[in-house]
Amino acid sequence: MSESQEPFSYPPIDPINFDLIIVGTALSESVIAAAASAVGKTILHLDPNSFYGSHFASLSLHDLSSYLTSPRSPPAAASASTDSDDVVIDLVHQHICSDAEIASYDESAFLDENSRKFSIDLGGPRALFSADKTIDLLLKSGAAQYLEFKGIDASFVFEANEGLANVPDSRGAIFRDKKLSLREKNQLMRFFKLVQQHLDVTQEEKISEEDMDIPFVSFLEKMKLPPKIKSILLYAIAMVDYDQDNSEICKDLLKTKDGIDCLAQYSSSVGRFPNAPGALLYPIYGEGELPQAFCRRAAVKGCIYVLRMPVVSLLMDKVTGLYKGIRLVSGQDLYSHQLILDPSFTIPSPLTLSASDFPSERLQMLSQRDIKGLVARGICITKSSIKPDVSNCSVVYPPRSLYPEQVTSIKALQIGSNLAVCPAGTFILYFSTLCNDADEGKKLLKAAMNALLTLPVSGNSESILSVQSDSEDTKPIVIWSAFYIQKLITSKFEFISSTPTPDGNLNYNDLLDAAQKLFGQMYPNEEFFPKATPPDDPTDEDDASGLTLDS
Repeated sequence: MSESQEPFSYPPIDPINFDLIIVGTALSESVIAAAASAVGKTILHLDPNSFYGSHFASLSLHDLSSYLTSPRSPPAAASASTDSDDVVIDLVHQHICSDAEIASYDESAFLDENSRKFSIDLGGPRALFSADKTIDLLLKSGAAQYLEFKGIDASFVFEANEGLANVPDSRGAIFRDKKLSLREKNQLMRFFKLVQQHLDVTQEEKISEEDMDIPFVSFLEKMKLPPKIKSILLYAIAMVDYDQDNSEICKDLLKTKDGIDCLAQYSSSVGRFPNAPGALLYPIYGEGELPQAFCRRAAVKGCIYVLRMPVVSLLMDKVTGLYKGIRLVSGQDLYSHQLILDPSFTIPSPLTLSASDFPSERLQMLSQRDIKGLVARGICITKSSIKPDVSNCSVVYPPRSLYPEQVTSIKALQIGSNLAVCPAGTFILYFSTLCNDADEGKKLLKAAMNALLTLPVSGNSESILSVQSDSEDTKPIVIWSAFYIQKLITSKFEFISSTPTPDGNLNYNDLLDAAQKLFGQMYPNEEFFPKATPPDDPTDEDDASGLTLDS
């Protein structure tokens, strides 16, 4: 891969004509680059940032703080001669993150040398189910060979007034769970058996079609499952976002057929890999490794990469209004048949054009981004785990588990130093939840943080740690935190396409579905990652052993 060597030195790019130009190296964009290069398309992949991953990057503490707090002011383009048949449309680069609130409670821990030892996910919390679409795609595409994973040690659900409880995700886990009564264990076992029978093609006993179309919460009530078991199934295993018991405010009521699919994915993920006994995996060095793996796969197939290369304008045909190319900050013009723009790029509105007869109606669509909501994200760094002897774990806070007005679930993920994302003796805890506005989002995240963590008094975290070290129930002390709000922008396929921003899910399934759909719209006659034949690619898409897990 090539990248500019100096922050303000912009090398000329050759050739200047491509089948596809992609701006931004986020996960969806990187997947499409790898898929398009696999079917022989010529691709130029640019990123104005100095790092790969865009909104899915893993950054040092310093870089993360700069990214969240620095305003987006695109540099002015160098002067360039323009074809008389072209109309130049300037782009606006708008930050998808806002309302950043960063606090450091132990400055000595974050000197420049230590800052670089952190690799913090910008779009967290994120993890992969061992049997989900992401694993299948990594194997099929060959990107798995550039990654290494470790299993998440445990999964917990936060219960009001009781704290963390294990998510009983297997027969053995149900029987070992000391917080479940014998009656609850039997109810859960019977329900799991019913689901397994329904999914087994050799079994005649199935859930009725009528039940498959009703809300999943209604089906669980029909099965006479108690509230505690319902909560675990809905929020910690099916991982729905909104309070399913409140139909008036629930924006996404899960149907039984979709709930069964979620349970099947979770169940088939547990123990799929011998050294990852739980359902979840996490990439060593952070989630930013995933888009980089697809970028490496695309580079092998001839995709050209240039980082630190801002795109400042679109080139449009004056007569037809069709897209022709882009203008770089260097002043160089490049051309392609297709363009994918990072969703943080828009066209200014109202649009002012020198060519009064230019058919600009279609451009107005690009200036109107489809923002479907907001997700609040939080990051806390601590010097101890939320659970003794557990380094890496997931936590779900069901609706109303923190306070009565909580209508969305909150997802959390703790990652320790054995995944090479932070110095020894520290832990990173990620939080996220859907919200309507910044105040609501931050209130939710801070309630989740306060339930498991505590802020130092008078900024002296060392004295607190030493005084409370004898207590096993001591909450970990926060030594650094960041809270911010991120816009949820959907993908679009038009004359200029865009990919979605990170969503509120723990896994990547919806994002990869969107990438595959966009690829199919762009190239309807091409296969999404056709299976390679040796010796070009020895990876077998059906062989899960092609995935590397650290023991």
